Amino acid sequence: MVGALAVTGMLLTPAKFSAQTAGTTTAAVHLNLTVEDSRGAALQGATITDSAGTLLGRTDAEGKLTVACTPPCRLRVAAPGFSEKAALLNAAATIQLEPAADTEQVTVTAYRTPLGMLDSPVTTRTLSEADLSSTAAVTLDDQVRQLPGVEMFRRSSSLVANPSSMGLSLRGLGSTAASRTLVTEDDVPQNDPFAGWIRWQEQPELAIKSIEVVSGGASDLYGSSAIGGVVNVIPVRPTSDEGEIRSSYGAEGTNDDSLILQGKRGPWGVLAAGGVLGTDGYIQEAPAQRGPVDIASNVHSQNGLVVAERDRGPLRIFVRGSGYNDARSNGTLDQTNGSRLWRYATGGDWQGPHEGTLVTRFYGSTEHFRQVFSNISNLPTVANPACSYRCGESLTRFSLSPENELGAVAHWNQPLGAGLLMVLGADAHDVRVWDREQTYGKSAALTNLRDHQRDSAGYAEAMWVRRGWTFSGAGRVDWFQNYDGQQLQWNGTSWTPTAAQPTQVGQRLFDPRLGLSRKIRDHWALSATGFRAFREPTPNELYRSTQVGEQLTLPNFNLLSERATGWETGLATEWHWGSIRSSYFLTQVNRPITAVTTDSTSTPILLMRENLGQIESRGVAVDFELAPQRWLTVDGGYQYAHATVTRGSQDLGNWIPEVARNLATLNVRATHSALGTVTLQGRESGRQFDDASNVYLLHGYFRMDAYAAHDFGKRFELFAAGENLLNRQIEDSKTPTTTLGMPRVARVGLQVQIGRAR
Repeated sequence: MVGALAVTGMLLTPAKFSAQTAGTTTAAVHLNLTVEDSRGAALQGATITDSAGTLLGRTDAEGKLTVACTPPCRLRVAAPGFSEKAALLNAAATIQLEPAADTEQVTVTAYRTPLGMLDSPVTTRTLSEADLSSTAAVTLDDQVRQLPGVEMFRRSSSLVANPSSMGLSLRGLGSTAASRTLVTEDDVPQNDPFAGWIRWQEQPELAIKSIEVVSGGASDLYGSSAIGGVVNVIPVRPTSDEGEIRSSYGAEGTNDDSLILQGKRGPWGVLAAGGVLGTDGYIQEAPAQRGPVDIASNVHSQNGLVVAERDRGPLRIFVRGSGYNDARSNGTLDQTNGSRLWRYATGGDWQGPHEGTLVTRFYGSTEHFRQVFSNISNLPTVANPACSYRCGESLTRFSLSPENELGAVAHWNQPLGAGLLMVLGADAHDVRVWDREQTYGKSAALTNLRDHQRDSAGYAEAMWVRRGWTFSGAGRVDWFQNYDGQQLQWNGTSWTPTAAQPTQVGQRLFDPRLGLSRKIRDHWALSATGFRAFREPTPNELYRSTQVGEQLTLPNFNLLSERATGWETGLATEWHWGSIRSSYFLTQVNRPITAVTTDSTSTPILLMRENLGQIESRGVAVDFELAPQRWLTVDGGYQYAHATVTRGSQDLGNWIPEVARNLATLNVRATHSALGTVTLQGRESGRQFDDASNVYLLHGYFRMDAYAAHDFGKRFELFAAGENLLNRQIEDSKTPTTTLGMPRVARVGLQVQIGRAR
């Protein structure tokens, strides 16, 4: 139902407008606008544009905005999920928007098709700009953790984690160094092309508009790594002349400084953003297990982004470049790593005839990753003659891994008659990597490895909506190749091939998906979906050793792709006060790539990557987003995941490592014009195991964070944030040394608006 636009103030008809303006000149005035929904709740982020389509601004948390115009002012007011309205005003006004008609309500999901919440066969959650800016967490991985069911490979924050522990897991599937969930930004994959992990500090935080999380297999549209789902980062686009500075400092020497500037001239827009993020960190080893060798784990990173675009009529074209650099200490003097990454992308969005849409992207990246490995000794040293535990270390290996990535994405979205939508797409991804390693000690050697991976794919999707029913089906064919690999060793005079050479692998994979949703009256819906998905082995898993703590994981040249089969069914309800969705899910992963312990007595402990039989995750999930009062929002959820090894010669019946049976989150945010914003966030995680053998148990934990902000005038905001307020000792890992999560950390900061007042 499309409702009417209610305006409190003076509303002029076109006839009155002509009579009053004939032969007169009216000076510009400032109008105070308030945008609300039909219940009187403020609509934050509603856009106000003039008759030429120029953005005049967005409403604040109270739904308010002051615009400059010459009365009578011809304005358009729009907000996601509401019917867009036009107004002709010459005085302050309160504008009420009604919810859009069923055919207009959309949730833009990572399934490349706009669907209403009750029409979607899968669970989709969105972290808005307000959600991201009012969380206590500094890094993106900790911000995403406020959604139920989101887990990392290990519990540690990316502020102190080794990159090889930054995999992402959804639906209780776990991960290794490589993520079983795909992360994209504006259709460009963000998973590291060499290792599959996620660089959570790569994106300038002020350049992120929102984040969409789609749970469940999505390889039918996105290919490799989308076994657990897709995390889609939606960037800020230049819309006006404005800027923003955000800076904070806190305990453990934690600093977070960000800047964004944007300008708009007619169809041309430019945006530049950057930041500096770091911490002096803390000693991760549990106090009872520390030794003289242990120092604080930390990171110091810098990022930057530049975007230029031209948006006129049906065509938008853009070019984007970004850079990222970091240096990390992994807990000892010798164990360090660092990255330098450059990304670039260009493309366009074209609104074609008959409401069709064409999206094209061409992208690439260049990266250098370096890492130093060492062995920890329990023998006394000259500096510590009385020491008996973690006394010293010796260098074992230095690794330098350059890589180049190129890719292209294109998909066409076309309505075909009443209720029918077709999507056709293709993409290609090409990765070339090198790994140059120097080993030390008795087995000193110098090796040089190269590898080439390519994945080409085509896919199609059809969606039909009729009388409350939504049918969707998709299929994708991938041609994955791993070839042109060679490993050389320096013999003192020349490079010679090693005895074991990289294998040449070619696989063709088909991944279908079927979905069905049935709306029941206006507020309820039942849904079901089934899918196939896959994840190809990364060059890191195939050819390069990784070490975390005292666990050294060896590569395996013969790994094959993981193959997943799954289904999900759900019940959803949506009302003016919010939405609730419950789901039952089951996913089986065949040939999962797992680190198997081969020698538990060596130093370091040796593991080998293997394709094992099958793992399975099944369980229930409940997600909710509620607004019981106009000043209060409550969201969160619960996930139970029974994730075990269901087939194979090893670890049969064991829990999947790094997956908790029970996860729950609760976020409460209150906003008041006089008091500001206060957010409380809680996360409960059950116990889990840190290894496939289920020997190293990590106990459950509860963590509470808080954030508070207050405006001083229209341009300044002061805020304070506290993480782990109860100062709980949270076990991050056992490798086998127990490492602990970040202690209580408090920060204070300032945010300044440039050009545009709040």
